[in-house]
Amino acid sequence: MRGWLTKSLDKQLRTLADGKQIPLLGLGVWQIPNGATTVNSVRWALELGYRHIDTAQAYGNEESVGRALKESGVPRNEVFITTKFWPGAQDPVVEAERSLRRLGVDFVDLYLIHWPQGGPTRAWGGMERAHEKGYARSIGVSNYDVRELDQVMAMATVAPVVDQVQFSPFEYRRKLLDGAEQRSVAVEAYSPLGTGRHLANETVKRLAARVGRTPAQVLLRWCVQRNLIVIPKSTHRNRIEENSRVFDFMLSAADMAELDALDDTGGTDRALEDKWW
Repeated sequence: MRGWLTKSLDKQLRTLADGKQIPLLGLGVWQIPNGATTVNSVRWALELGYRHIDTAQAYGNEESVGRALKESGVPRNEVFITTKFWPGAQDPVVEAERSLRRLGVDFVDLYLIHWPQGGPTRAWGGMERAHEKGYARSIGVSNYDVRELDQVMAMATVAPVVDQVQFSPFEYRRKLLDGAEQRSVAVEAYSPLGTGRHLANETVKRLAARVGRTPAQVLLRWCVQRNLIVIPKSTHRNRIEENSRVFDFMLSAADMAELDALDDTGGTDRALEDKWW
């Protein structure tokens, strides 16, 4: 079974605008404390065939992600690692160097500005320098709306290839997704399960029962069928495995339309309802 999982997940890749490939499914480690809990979650994910781990400087758990990678025995070149620049700091290059030391790696596959504090373009020059130095193979942003993407792209030498935002049927930011795709920016969905809130929704539960899947699998499958990269979080091995089983079934057009109708954002082009900084 584990071999099937590894083979299946290895095939599920998206090619970014810069030619690099990213696994469609990853493990997110937001709100998981540094230490054994993060180490176990990442190690289990890697054992189960995940090849994409998403962390951030602000999470405070890069060290544990690196430890899990080392203990897993999975070769570094088989794992796509994302971290994010904390925009309360000044220099993305300096912070990338610190992240690499904590992670115990020579580069990350993707380095994102975590949110547009200080203006969407303030840190982009430093992100490009981190890319030029080989600290990050690809660079992008997080929590940027379409207008902010345009501001970055207008001054960029190296364009962002990913915008990571909160996205699910309940946060179906259609205009943001369409705008990003038009600009060759891949959208990556964080909190696709609403940190667990969305699993209890009656529509989601009814659809899950109809297709013989769990609510989490239905929500993640919706993301995959929308061509989103998706990074659910879990600290439970059985849930991490459950979340990986989203590539062997399809939701019908009617199912997708029912889920689309759950949107609470009005199909916005915004990445955030409210700033937190």
